[in-house]
Amino acid sequence: MTTVAFGNRLAAEFAAGRHLCAGIDPHAPLLADWGLSDDAAGAERMGRAVVAAAAGVAACVKPQIAFFERFGSAGFAALERVLADARAAGLAVVADVKRGDIGSSFAAYADAWLTPGSPLEVDAMTVVAYQGFGTLDGAFGHVREHGKGLFVLAATSNPEARPVQTAVRTDGSTVANAMVGDAAAWNLAHDPTAQVGSIGVVLGATLVLDEFGIDPSVRPAGPALPVLAPGFGFQGAQIERARDIFGGLGDAILANESRSVLAGGADGLAARVRDRANAIAEALKG
Repeated sequence: MTTVAFGNRLAAEFAAGRHLCAGIDPHAPLLADWGLSDDAAGAERMGRAVVAAAAGVAACVKPQIAFFERFGSAGFAALERVLADARAAGLAVVADVKRGDIGSSFAAYADAWLTPGSPLEVDAMTVVAYQGFGTLDGAFGHVREHGKGLFVLAATSNPEARPVQTAVRTDGSTVANAMVGDAAAWNLAHDPTAQVGSIGVVLGATLVLDEFGIDPSVRPAGPALPVLAPGFGFQGAQIERARDIFGGLGDAILANESRSVLAGGADGLAARVRDRANAIAEALKG
């Protein structure tokens, strides 16, 4: 069976007008809003409902793993059933795990989340590379051989991150800009003719990228750089301004929305997912 690169899967979703990344965040207040128990069973019911609503409508779903992990082994068992539903529906999953380590430790994280047939298998995972982009080496084989993807944290909206992400390296680049540059360079080196790369970055939609040393007017050479963009919807960023916010980095946006589709409970979930997916598609058209 031919393996399809993660970037090619994204390109197909974008061509179909699907840019919404629907969040699955079963934290206690949202579970209460849904009338669900704050336990693994409640998290599973929410997760599986989001998958059902998002299949064929959103580009992907993004479970926040911490909200399952807090329930221990029962939480991971619940998550596995959510992931199985997504695979059965042909819906891509980005695991928001933010793993970062070195050597064999990071390779083990990548094996857990990106190995075909693993109970926790997903299509892509969020990663942290502040110890150096090369520390992600343990995942690159999965990207090349199994059609998996990575989203590298570059510029995030939490104020505690700003001093680190705006720090200037010895080569004159900010840390945030280096993450963007390294991801784009990897895509160019490993699949230069692809429309969309398989390694992307996380950039908060509520940020002014210039303040992080990132020039949004410059489009990286080679494949379009996937941008997982939290901050639209509930957090205040307007999808209609996406092109202004991301500029040359806006060719492959996954607009992540969680509370804007989850708030309000199970009733009306499918309609909220559909409405946000359509609004995002219209804003990014062309």
